[in-house]
Amino acid sequence: MEKIVFEKSGIRDFVKATIAEKIEKLKNFIEFTLEASRDIKKTPKYDSMREEMQEEIYQMQRQLAALNDLKRNMAKVLNTSTERVQLGSLVITNKARFYISVSLGEFFYEGDRFYAISPESPMAKKMMGMKPGDEFTLNKIHQKIVEVL
Repeated sequence: MEKIVFEKSGIRDFVKATIAEKIEKLKNFIEFTLEASRDIKKTPKYDSMREEMQEEIYQMQRQLAALNDLKRNMAKVLNTSTERVQLGSLVITNKARFYISVSLGEFFYEGDRFYAISPESPMAKKMMGMKPGDEFTLNKIHQKIVEVL
């Protein structure tokens, strides 16, 4: 079986760029919604429409705060190679590829599926400190760590 080489710094940059892109899109959408709420003319449904838009803006601002937290947390993720699983590790198991960084979820990088997971997630907690060759079971799914980068 041919060994696939993964470029961890490229994956790290991709995750950071994805977060930045989501932040930018959300900022633009908030601005658009604010402009739209200013343009609403007084009608019988004026108050309820403005209230709904304000609620929508509030929800988007909460999402934006969460994305900014992810961005700050990504700054703490080191790009050094590791022997054992820790924050910043790229963990290849026989079932999946995990990037221990922030809770971004599934993403595709150069055609391969990865999962960016928080070090606080049950999966990351289970793998912390393990090395290639170690095995673990989570949610009745048995996995073997093939590589830690």
